[in-house]
Amino acid sequence: MLLAIDTSTAQVGLALYDGIQILGEMTWTTRQHHTTELAPAVAGLLARSGVSMDMLTALGVAIGPGSFTSLRVGLSLAKGIALARRLPLVGISTLDIIAAVQPAGTHASRLAVVIQAGRKRIAVGLYQFSENRWQAEGEVKSGTVDQLADEIEHPTHVAGELTYEDRSRLARKRTNVLLASPVNCIRRPSVLADLAWARW
Repeated sequence: MLLAIDTSTAQVGLALYDGIQILGEMTWTTRQHHTTELAPAVAGLLARSGVSMDMLTALGVAIGPGSFTSLRVGLSLAKGIALARRLPLVGISTLDIIAAVQPAGTHASRLAVVIQAGRKRIAVGLYQFSENRWQAEGEVKSGTVDQLADEIEHPTHVAGELTYEDRSRLARKRTNVLLASPVNCIRRPSVLADLAWARW
């Protein structure tokens, strides 16, 4: 049984996965309360799913990019459980979680995955569609939505944490920017669990 923990941003997620099915999953938005909300949420998810700590065999955790403080909370809890119970801990890029659910590049073979980085800045990871999946290409960059819009010169899917204003700005470049549905922009902890299970 793998417990997945994602505290990269204000959007927090947990999932329980046994390699065959998701036994439980929850996401919520918090306002800087990661420290007080995370451990009780883990206990609640375990209880509702009929899973005890003794049944855990591995942990998956989102490792960023994201908010330093919120990431630290999730990583600390995951490391603490892993050390106390001698369980393997698998780190997965936060951007990979979003990229994994994007449809195949039918109109564009490039993908830009965006996550809020604070102070009106975003972190952006670029992906290329190859071997039937989106694969990361180069380093994660930091900038603004306007800078991202200016840099996109070829048809590119854009997915991730985008505000209404962000989406409006990017939509102005409609010939080259293909905005993902908001449904495909949410980080699902079950996807993190699946990626971590496969790597484990």
